Amino acid sequence: MNSLLFLGNIGAGEIILIALIVILLFGAKKIPELMKGLGKGVRSFKEGISDIEKDINKELEK
Repeated sequence: MNSLLFLGNIGAGEIILIALIVILLFGAKKIPELMKGLGKGVRSFKEGISDIEKDINKELEK
């Protein structure tokens, strides 16, 4: 079960190659900032989903 939904079979060599390309494109100092922004985006997305679920549950309780 070494496959992702949209990438097919991907191994350690491919992951290392992708990581090297990302480092070359963005630089080592920029990557933590990108990951921080990505984390904030994921957190905001999860909060939005939970808010929608709360609204739906309130409507169903009425």
